[in-house]
Amino acid sequence: MQKSFCSLLKKDLQMMISGKFFLLALGSLILYTLFINFGYVNFMKAPGYGVYMYVPKGVSYSEGFSDKIKVVRSEQEVYDCLSKDTNGIGIMYKEKNPEFVLYYGSDTIDNHRITYAHSLLKGKEFETPIIVGKNTAEEKQRKEMSCELLFIEIIAVGFLGIASILFKEKQMGVMRVYGITPAPKAFFILSKLLVFLISDLIFATLLAIFNVRSPETFHILPRVLLQTGILSLIMALVGMGCSLLLKDFKQFSLAYLVVALFISAPVFLSANTSAQNSWIKWHPFYHLYMGMKNAFFDFQQEGITYFLLCLCSIFLLFMLVKMAFMRELSKEG
Repeated sequence: MQKSFCSLLKKDLQMMISGKFFLLALGSLILYTLFINFGYVNFMKAPGYGVYMYVPKGVSYSEGFSDKIKVVRSEQEVYDCLSKDTNGIGIMYKEKNPEFVLYYGSDTIDNHRITYAHSLLKGKEFETPIIVGKNTAEEKQRKEMSCELLFIEIIAVGFLGIASILFKEKQMGVMRVYGITPAPKAFFILSKLLVFLISDLIFATLLAIFNVRSPETFHILPRVLLQTGILSLIMALVGMGCSLLLKDFKQFSLAYLVVALFISAPVFLSANTSAQNSWIKWHPFYHLYMGMKNAFFDFQQEGITYFLLCLCSIFLLFMLVKMAFMRELSKEG
């Protein structure tokens, strides 16, 4: 029996290799790493605010301004500085009162910029702020994007990857052959789940190591892998069930679009924007996504109920997939 299961594992591994599954996963890992390290982090980096001041001769002003203010020699030079530094703020003194000049961004951000420039005129910096959380701005961005890309990757790989293998095995007659062997029919499902699970865990480990780049990366990794394992098993079982119930890959592709939109769109909108809806609490994948996000940020919010529900869901999906598989074997026979 053990030999039979090992043979299935070897066969599924060969199917994944021949289907360029691991090459695709490696390409995704490289693409995500380049995007996070050389695109997203740099693009989302908070801009600095240069402050440029011009004081005409004969106009008195506060002598105690911060050394972060650059004093220029003419009004035109203020505009020249702002044309190069569009996030900057210009200060022009007219009749003892400062006038602030800046390129429009948004009302909220512009008010912050003016407040910042005005504070520098008072000759002191802002009071030292109270630090909230233990992540720097860059660490927060890295964790958020790594979490989102890992979530998307598992949904795509677990659903599409296992479907491509099953449809290929249908065409090759593998199920017909397996149906007449004495090996337990559950082995056919378990071997695929194990191969995909290990692949997803390795992918999650490398993604976290290459992109989170936080001193606590190895501390949060066990919880990240636990959430990855839960999502991987669920998506692999859902993909396997759809593959067994649908006739061909064209029908499956349509089902994938529906499932992907149902899973991704409302979850990301509710988790990352102000578009909150009360019904999202009933969306199962919202809790899976938040569980993974909490793991990346080391928030202990999942209780025993969450893990029991996940375990029951995996068991229920497994039994449904097994029933669909037995039905498929009877048709093959």
